[in-house]
Amino acid sequence: MNLKGVLFIVLTILLLSGCSAKEEPALDDSKTKDHAVKENTDVNDESRNKFPLTGVSTGESMEQRAVAVMINNHPKARPQSGLSEADLVYEMLAEGDITRFLAIFQSEKPSQIGPIRSARDYYIETAKGLDCIYVCHGNSPDAKTMLDKGYIDNLNGLYYDGTLFQRSDDRKAPHNSYISFSDILKGAKEKGYEMKGAPEPFTFLSEKEAAGLQGEPALRAEISYGLQEYDVEYEYDATDKKYKRYSNGEQTVEYKSNKPILLDNILIIEATHQVIDEKGRRKIDLKSGGKGYLLQQGKVNEVEWVNKDGRIIPVKNDEEAGLVPGKTWINIIPDQPGLGKDVSF
Repeated sequence: MNLKGVLFIVLTILLLSGCSAKEEPALDDSKTKDHAVKENTDVNDESRNKFPLTGVSTGESMEQRAVAVMINNHPKARPQSGLSEADLVYEMLAEGDITRFLAIFQSEKPSQIGPIRSARDYYIETAKGLDCIYVCHGNSPDAKTMLDKGYIDNLNGLYYDGTLFQRSDDRKAPHNSYISFSDILKGAKEKGYEMKGAPEPFTFLSEKEAAGLQGEPALRAEISYGLQEYDVEYEYDATDKKYKRYSNGEQTVEYKSNKPILLDNILIIEATHQVIDEKGRRKIDLKSGGKGYLLQQGKVNEVEWVNKDGRIIPVKNDEEAGLVPGKTWINIIPDQPGLGKDVSF
């Protein structure tokens, strides 16, 4: 072979080697990028924030401190404002057979909340268990003692009527006191209350666990509080997979917008109630635990409830019962006559 032939072979080998060297990094780089994208996606999925009281994923900050607001449930106060944006609502008796709501706001901030009503000690205890700022308009003697001693950070409409709290013209007192979330923040700032510090999260079911929930059918539930005007009904909507709420046969909706209150979890528990004065004020034992029903996905399970660090927790088979991500309503009824008489499905 002559010199030209040798040079041709050498150049050919060098050219082939160079192409291979250029191609291999390109293939490796592509694989690396794909792997990096997958890793970032996995990390984002795992680290996605979830609101502690709803279990709903969010890209927003979820460090907002919770706020508990006393909501009037007198027929003249219906429909109420802000309930559809509450993460959690506790419904308990005040005097007589009249119920009031303690609405907990953490993931949403309504422009109007109310009508707002006066404080009772067991509502304060419930709000304290979630480290809430407590909002009320007026108070019982026992509640006043707690508020005056600074037991819980609070805003009381007795001292802010016409400033932070506004009276509506279309309803008569005491059924016309309202507050906005922005005014709650304003009041908290004026009093030096910290607004960061989300409550500890409840236990929530995964999507797969929620879809596989077992239990007895519960497409409808009725709760008696003694007076027909305060009787409660829940109706399951299989399309939305949520419960609708009714008072005395009328659906619970938002005032003005008529937006329905839709719920993912209904916890009904019985607790010891005791009338303590001539005005019918009560003491409710929210510490000792007892029996309950948990309604989810159109099904009901018997549960026990316990007080864990000031919070009412449903328990089944000695483990905390997971909630379906979304909104929760807790109905607390007297243990006499109790669940067997006052609740039906």
